[in-house]
Amino acid sequence: MDNQVLNHHQNSTWKIISCLVSLISVCFTQFTFSLLPLFLPASSSLTLLPLSALLLVIVVGFGRLCKNIAGVRASAPAFVFFTIFFVWALYISVVRQVITSLMDIVFNLEIIMVMIGLCRIMSVDPGFVTHHSSCQELLHSPLGEVKAHGEELKISTCAVQQESATEEVFTLHRRIKYCRHCNNYVMGFDHHCPAFGNCIGQRNHVLFVVLLLGFVISEASFVACASQFTADFETLNDVDRKGTVSKNLVLGTMLFCLIQVLWQVIFLMWHVYCACFNIKTDEWINWRKYPEFQINIIPAGQAQTAIQFINPYDKGILRNLKEFLTAKG
Repeated sequence: MDNQVLNHHQNSTWKIISCLVSLISVCFTQFTFSLLPLFLPASSSLTLLPLSALLLVIVVGFGRLCKNIAGVRASAPAFVFFTIFFVWALYISVVRQVITSLMDIVFNLEIIMVMIGLCRIMSVDPGFVTHHSSCQELLHSPLGEVKAHGEELKISTCAVQQESATEEVFTLHRRIKYCRHCNNYVMGFDHHCPAFGNCIGQRNHVLFVVLLLGFVISEASFVACASQFTADFETLNDVDRKGTVSKNLVLGTMLFCLIQVLWQVIFLMWHVYCACFNIKTDEWINWRKYPEFQINIIPAGQAQTAIQFINPYDKGILRNLKEFLTAKG
């Protein structure tokens, strides 16, 4: 009992330290981005954007170096949360003064919804399979196949009750895979998202896509508000040292949000594409691990067979999207 209490105390301490490291990392990243408009004041945002991407790579590399040296790592979900809070605080304290009341209400609602969605996706069950999973839950899921390091997950109770139906469902409609990060089996496993600290599976895949869209909209809204602020900056007050620092900080955060929007749009389009063709990220990347995604063909003029990708779960775009949107645990 004493060892359990001690371990729990140590884990809590490390979590607090990890959150503090995340907070420091967010502040360091944002203030580093503000150096670009400081040293290149005449450059446009489009000119600074590739430099910002390069700077982000350098900052991430520096963070990993510090982690290896100090042995302390930041919490990715905490980093995401503190980043949202930083953007919101910067908007309220600096940018808000030039924004219309309607846009102000809309942006604040967007940030609140994103934070609620973030807390929700970090805590929601993505579709973990436990010993208490019922046959009804496993049989009526639209996603399929039991896999764990290439081995079937055996659920004897269901096999006894509905042998023929279970065999058909397990063969055609079951996609349960093992996540080494969560050390658990997940129904409809797509990938493990380190930014949200949770698996993306059958029960939260739609929420993940909606939240990703929320991030894109809210960050794009901040970029629009920050652009208006920088355009009206000269006419707001007498330009002083404090005002210049605020402007550079807004510009740096705007560049950071632009980079986030670009890769999030690509990621969002990828998940929409996967939903349209009923394929999971893990299956697409590691399809050679799963026999059902392989087909042997003999190319013309060759004696040896070649392995190509085939998707046995594709039922047409409309039906695929319907299954994706109505998937339940």
